[in-house]
Amino acid sequence: MTNERKPSGDEGGNARLIAFYLPQFHPIPENDEWWGRGFTEWTNTVKGAPFFPGHYQPHLPADLGFYDLRLPEARAGQAEIARRHGIEGFCYYHYWFAGKRLLERPFNEVLASGEPNFPFCLCWANQTWTGIWHGAPDRVLIQQTYPGMDDHRRHFDTLLPAFHDKRYLKVDGKPLFVVYNPMDLPDSPRVMEFWRNLATKAGLSGLFLVAEHRMPDWDPKFYGYDASVIINLPPRRHEWVPWSQPIRKLRGKIDQWRGRPKVYLYEHIMDGLVTERVPGIVNFPCVIPNWDNTPRSGRNGLVLHGSTPELFRRHLRRAIDRVRDLPRQHRIVFVKSWNEWAEGNHLEPDVRYGLGYLQVLQAELRKP
Repeated sequence: MTNERKPSGDEGGNARLIAFYLPQFHPIPENDEWWGRGFTEWTNTVKGAPFFPGHYQPHLPADLGFYDLRLPEARAGQAEIARRHGIEGFCYYHYWFAGKRLLERPFNEVLASGEPNFPFCLCWANQTWTGIWHGAPDRVLIQQTYPGMDDHRRHFDTLLPAFHDKRYLKVDGKPLFVVYNPMDLPDSPRVMEFWRNLATKAGLSGLFLVAEHRMPDWDPKFYGYDASVIINLPPRRHEWVPWSQPIRKLRGKIDQWRGRPKVYLYEHIMDGLVTERVPGIVNFPCVIPNWDNTPRSGRNGLVLHGSTPELFRRHLRRAIDRVRDLPRQHRIVFVKSWNEWAEGNHLEPDVRYGLGYLQVLQAELRKP
């Protein structure tokens, strides 16, 4: 294994590919209480079953198997595959509920051990956990709250060791940090400015703050962020799959169901996932190789049907073209996601396509 890739963003290539990373593949006491002993996202993943002929379920892991993220060997294997195929770093989902943290062990061990020597950044997944994906939207498991500036200071202090780590991804010398629900954060401009000041006092060059959002004309600077990442799910203004000519023959069978999942042809919606740039607004595209959260959500799920590595190539090429003329450190393309298996949303190799999506990614990054 080589450890030569540097998290500077200066090493060339057509884009900086950063993959969102879910740390939900080890049991924790809270999930044991809420969903039963030993629960992880693998529990949901293996429940996947087809809803219609040709529906690809379940998605099962290939090269890495059903790993446990408490094991350093599993984390090293992920980093090696990602590095080999051109992923610059992982963006770990990070949870902070007014001082309480969840699913923190894998990243804490990455930070403490220095291994794997693979770049990373963090995304604060500031969202209340409910039972919505399991048909119980009114069941609150843990509430996302914002007690005030003292809590924001404690949160920043928890993040600071990661920001100082030599592996941490930077833009213009500043640690990159993503906020999942910027509109839910009260007084967001004040909080972001508070964190920037704390970063400067801690010897950093500041912070490069990115907000997730759906709309390309939403101006992140108005809310205190440097940029946004556009994640356009669920897709809108597209035909539902039974009405689409390529699989019209499925219409009768699917129409028999009530409460069926929403199904879209990946080929029909993939261009809409990467939006055009809006003058004066800084945002980064996010590519989505696949999506099918029916293992979690059943008939309330969303399916992007018919994704293949070759279709993903066209989708990825559009995103790379979108950032090609930006300064090198700003040629950022996010990937959702590296390993959200129960949402059928992963770059990690599966039993159907193996390394296919990653090989496409590698080839497109290397193109002149």
